[in-house]
Amino acid sequence: MLRAGGLVILPTDTVYGVACDPDNVEAVARLYQAKGRGEERPLQLLLAEPGWLNQVSEGLSPEARRLAEAFFPGGITLVVNRIGGGTVGVRVPDHPTCLEVIRAFGRPIAASSANRSGEPSPKTADEAIAQLGDLVDLVVDHGPCPVGRDSTVIDATRTPVSVLREGAVSRDEIERVLKAKVAAPPDATTGSA
Repeated sequence: MLRAGGLVILPTDTVYGVACDPDNVEAVARLYQAKGRGEERPLQLLLAEPGWLNQVSEGLSPEARRLAEAFFPGGITLVVNRIGGGTVGVRVPDHPTCLEVIRAFGRPIAASSANRSGEPSPKTADEAIAQLGDLVDLVVDHGPCPVGRDSTVIDATRTPVSVLREGAVSRDEIERVLKAKVAAPPDATTGSA
């Protein structure tokens, strides 16, 4: 379905996500339209394993590497420098079904939480279907998400790193790994990913 340009709802360790082929312009546009979200808010890339970071990012800082080693797979999204310019949020979800789908696809998939923009992120397939069901092509139901909170988003493109959104992984946990203070999120209500 992903290869055919479809939108797929899948479980992750944090919340249900809606995913597509990041190289299919029409699929990406459909995902933004389904969410009712502006394209100024980028999608993240879900990776099957930490080693895939080298396929999408360059110039990783020592802090970014430490965070990836500590929290991949898991509930953290790292904003890193993208190969070819710009930045991208990357995450390795800690969910066997999601990882199996990404591995079968063979490369990173673009994703966001499976909710309408501004609505709560879904913890079950039914909650995702209630928001996006008519707008997607396939739903993979693997029961409730184990964590049930959005991923923590970290800007790892600068030193020191900063927390853009606190979620599944606490700022305290990040500071313990880095052995340094990190900036708090600018606004606790920033959107989901």
